[in-house]
Amino acid sequence: MDNRAEVREFLTSRRAKITPEQVGLPTHGQRRVPGLRRSEVASLAGVSIEYYARLERGTLAGVSANILDAIARALRLDAAERAHLFHLAQAADGTAALVRPRRRPSTRWSTRPSLQWTLDVITAGPAIIGNGRQDLLAANALGRAFYSEVYADPTAPPNFARFTFLDTAARRFFPDWDLAADMCVANLRTAAGQDPHDKDLHDLVGELTTRSEDFARRWGAHNVRTHGTGVKHFHHHVVGDLTLAYESLDLVAEPGLRMTIYAAEPASPTEHALALLASWAATTQDADARSTSR
Repeated sequence: MDNRAEVREFLTSRRAKITPEQVGLPTHGQRRVPGLRRSEVASLAGVSIEYYARLERGTLAGVSANILDAIARALRLDAAERAHLFHLAQAADGTAALVRPRRRPSTRWSTRPSLQWTLDVITAGPAIIGNGRQDLLAANALGRAFYSEVYADPTAPPNFARFTFLDTAARRFFPDWDLAADMCVANLRTAAGQDPHDKDLHDLVGELTTRSEDFARRWGAHNVRTHGTGVKHFHHHVVGDLTLAYESLDLVAEPGLRMTIYAAEPASPTEHALALLASWAATTQDADARSTSR
C-alpha cells in the first residue's frame, strides 16, 4: 500500500472528526472543511503549520516519537489509532520490516499438532485461531460448528471478511451486521498498518473493494481498532441467539496469529445453546464419518 497516501488519508480523516468545541477552540463564521483546520491541529500539537502540513501530505519518515505523541493528543486518537499512527511512521522509516518477526517462507500455514490439541481441550466454548487478514486458520470442534457457515465453501479458505461482505448468511449470523462490518474493516485497517507489505492482504482488500460497496465505504473511513475482549451477539442457524464474551490472545510462538476463545455466562440461555450446538456438532461428525466409511 502507498504509505504516503495512507498517512495523508488517515490524518485527514481524524482531523475531520474533531470539532473546535471538543478541543476548546472558538468558532468564528462559516468553516469550509469539517472538523479542525490544519493550523488548529498544528497549534494544539505545538508545531508550525508548515511542518504539520508536510506530515499530513504523507511525510512521516524521521518524525520523532514526541511529535507523533503530540499529533495523537491534538487529534484525540484512541489507543488503537495512536498505535496505527506509529506503525505508519515505522513503515515510512522502513523500520517496520526490521522489527516484524520473520515467518518461515511456507506457502500455507498449517496447525502444529500441539496447537490443535490445545484448541481441542477447550470444550465448553468455541476457540479459533486467526490472523490479521481475518483468515480462520484453526478451530476446536465447537468453533467449527459455531462458524459452520464460514466453512461452508470447500473451494475457498475460510475468511471472516469475505463471509461478512460477500455471503448473505452473514446478515443473519450477525444480528447487528453494521457493527460487525465496521469492526471487521477496522481490524483489517489495523493489520494493514502493522504489515503494509502483506500482498495477500492487499489482494483481499482489492477484491472486497471491487465486489462490495459496503466494504469500500468503510475502508475509506480509515477507522482502526484493537481486538482484545468484549461481548458479541450472534444468531446461529441451528441453535438461535447467542451472547458470548470473548478474549483474544496473541500467540508468542506464532507471530501475527491470535487465539480467540468465546464463553457463555454460566447458567444462561447461551450456555444451554452451546451445549445443544456441541451435541449437533457431534451428531454431524458421526454422520459424516459413517458416510465416508461406506
